[in-house]
Amino acid sequence: MSKQNQNLFLEEWLRSCSGNSSGSSSNLSQSSNSSAQTIMQSWAELRNCLKQRAFHQNHFNALKSLLNSQASLYVADPQAKLVIAILSSPQISVPRDSYPLFLRLLYIWVRKSRPSSVLIASAVEIVAHLFSDQFDAKKSAPLFAEGVLLLGAVSSVPSVSGNTKTVCLQLLCKMLEEKYQQVGSVGDRLPDVLGGIGYALSSSDGVHFVRLLNFLLGDWVEMEVPHDISHALMILHLVEWVVYGFITAGFSEKISLFISEAMENHKTGYGMFAVLMAAAGALRASKRPVRHVERPSIVSRLRISAEAQMENVATDLISKIRISGNSITEDSETSFLLCCLSLAVSRSGGLSSVKGSFLVCLGLALVIEAFPLRRFYAKILEDPRGTMMDHKSDGVKKHLDGILFKEAGAATGILCTLYPSANEEDKLSMEDLVWDFCHDVYLRHREVALLLRGRSDQLLNDLEKIAESAFLMTVVFALAVAKHKLNSKFPMEVQMKVSVKILVSFSCLEYFRRIRVPEYVETIKSAVASVQANESAFVSFVQSLPSYNDLTNPPEFPYLRNVEYVWSQDEVQTARILFYLRVIPTSISCLPSDVFRNVVAATMFLYPVSHFLHYDYQIVHSASNTLVALYMAHPNAKVARASHAVFVSFISSEKESNQDERISLKEQLVFYYMKRSLEAYPGITPFDGLASGVSALVRHLPAGSPSIYYCVHSLVEKATRLCRVVTAVETDGWKNWQGESEPCKKILELLLRLISLVDIQVLPELMKLLVQLIVGLPKDGQNLVLDQLYALVAESDDVTRKPTLVSWLQSLSYVCSKPIGRNKASAGVRKTENDPRSSDSLTLHNVTARL
Repeated sequence: MSKQNQNLFLEEWLRSCSGNSSGSSSNLSQSSNSSAQTIMQSWAELRNCLKQRAFHQNHFNALKSLLNSQASLYVADPQAKLVIAILSSPQISVPRDSYPLFLRLLYIWVRKSRPSSVLIASAVEIVAHLFSDQFDAKKSAPLFAEGVLLLGAVSSVPSVSGNTKTVCLQLLCKMLEEKYQQVGSVGDRLPDVLGGIGYALSSSDGVHFVRLLNFLLGDWVEMEVPHDISHALMILHLVEWVVYGFITAGFSEKISLFISEAMENHKTGYGMFAVLMAAAGALRASKRPVRHVERPSIVSRLRISAEAQMENVATDLISKIRISGNSITEDSETSFLLCCLSLAVSRSGGLSSVKGSFLVCLGLALVIEAFPLRRFYAKILEDPRGTMMDHKSDGVKKHLDGILFKEAGAATGILCTLYPSANEEDKLSMEDLVWDFCHDVYLRHREVALLLRGRSDQLLNDLEKIAESAFLMTVVFALAVAKHKLNSKFPMEVQMKVSVKILVSFSCLEYFRRIRVPEYVETIKSAVASVQANESAFVSFVQSLPSYNDLTNPPEFPYLRNVEYVWSQDEVQTARILFYLRVIPTSISCLPSDVFRNVVAATMFLYPVSHFLHYDYQIVHSASNTLVALYMAHPNAKVARASHAVFVSFISSEKESNQDERISLKEQLVFYYMKRSLEAYPGITPFDGLASGVSALVRHLPAGSPSIYYCVHSLVEKATRLCRVVTAVETDGWKNWQGESEPCKKILELLLRLISLVDIQVLPELMKLLVQLIVGLPKDGQNLVLDQLYALVAESDDVTRKPTLVSWLQSLSYVCSKPIGRNKASAGVRKTENDPRSSDSLTLHNVTARL
């Protein structure tokens, strides 16, 4: 509907504001364009009705045809006179279901033309007759709604006489107060009733205004049950429309009357949700721009009173929530009020500041109602067999499509704006509310994801859509907290605690981070910079990492005991660990060695802490039956690379205190690192992660460290096995370095690169092992490796080791130039260890002797 028609038809505007414009079942509210010829023919049929003094089906069809063009239909005085004549004629028996249609035509006439005062008086008489005690049609909900709407519209006509307006308002109030209960719930026609009340409020004053307001905020709330969010929104926008009209017209007395009656008197008969939404509507009206009219000074009082009323409702609500405790989600009244509060805040644009517990109440509205994940999780886990799964899926889908969820972002933004102005107690309560919410979502979503995946993927996807928005809410709120508290105005202890809480909460929701969010990066940087300045804060964050038992065992949920649990397929948990793996390297230098061993290393290698106390090959082999039982060889490449990066950062780190202990731990970890990384390569372990780890350990461990020797031997052993595979599987593998030969090429290149990286004590052993490896290669393989060695040595500017490398390479080239087949060369290598008199043994001895 166009903006012009929205201004003309208040009830349609209320429908659109409440989200019910497409869902109304009222034929009168659904208009379509009809041709001028159809409209003229319909009026002709009604004129024949009056002439014939009889009402037939074709006349009813003519009424429906006219109302199908409500948006474009124009009703002038002659047409209105025709309608009044038909309704007033005692000879014409109009069917009961036709009366609402006739009244709607009169309503269109009142709203779109300049109606005659005489005809208006006749229209009011007709409504009075229809709702007299002698008329049987008074119990019809459609007729009642159209009567209220028409009377309200008539009362708002500027040219109507004072006497007619008084009669009209008196009749309207009587109908609402006495006849409404006889009609019962008006259902989909509620916007029409509220529209009529809105028209009447905009034009009444004194006693009629108070009576209408009392009905709207009190009697109607008691009679029209159950309520839903659309009802609350219609009250909000109805009050907005009325109050904004007062502001633009400069009606200060009417504004003052509204304030005293609705905002300041605190009448016991008023419904809490109605008062809340009326205050939000008044606040919204006070913020709208006013053109060409000076804004009355009383508007500031209106705004203050509206904000105070919203805070009063929130204070009452929070007291009930604290009494009811954990059963809050089972209290339908409290739940509905929280929904109303969230929408009242988002639609009104928020308060200028907050007092009392308004902030906490709004936070509860978000985490309980706007993002009701915990409620959905509980319902799903109550029935793990899935007998009600379709019903639950419908409930989640309905919430996704609802106004409350769609406007949660606006409410979150206002929450963050109000946060700095709250007192410290409410700030802390709000923070704890969000951090606990994040942790609960992590725990419960793990269970639900393991339960639903493959069984009800659509339900799981819908839940994750809600969780994605909850993640964004958390990010925006955390940024507001970081900006406010992570500065010199707050003690260091407070800053550290807040930073750790933010990082831990982000880790819990990391699985739901599906898009790049600048606020997320900014908050992470602020929190990390804060914990970097304090060792205890960083240790606290690292110690929040899930334990070995948490990582290797499924959640303690009875139904999951019979489900095969594979830790690497637990995506929610993996995403959380990935967050830690990305943050830990930023402050690794301030992390004590024992904390790294007991917490981080146990996660990287997924072994109990006790396995790190003494290195034992038997323990290593018995620790797991799978080759990928560690995050360093996780099937997810991002996780594996991040885990390698943590290892690199620790090996490269230095710490002034307990340096010997740190070095000892580094050397112990190398044995685990090389074994677990190489056994999963190729296929799982990313080579770039492995290469970075090897490069780091040969650079940063003490010269001659046994760990470096072990690293070199392990790489040569792996390269030997890979080379055998290339030779056996691909005859051309040594020429193109593709397919099966590529992993072998990478390991060989890494070994060659180590020639310029390892310390001078380890270099002889590396060169010896390389000789044994290279001479065992086929001729094509030898040539490729020698070419790389020549280039490597030629480019070297290390004056200490280059002369030795040149001599060694010359001897190696001589050995490789001998016409020895692969089998013979391999045999020669084996003989070298047992028969030093063999010619091949002497040649290899000469090469290594040049060291």
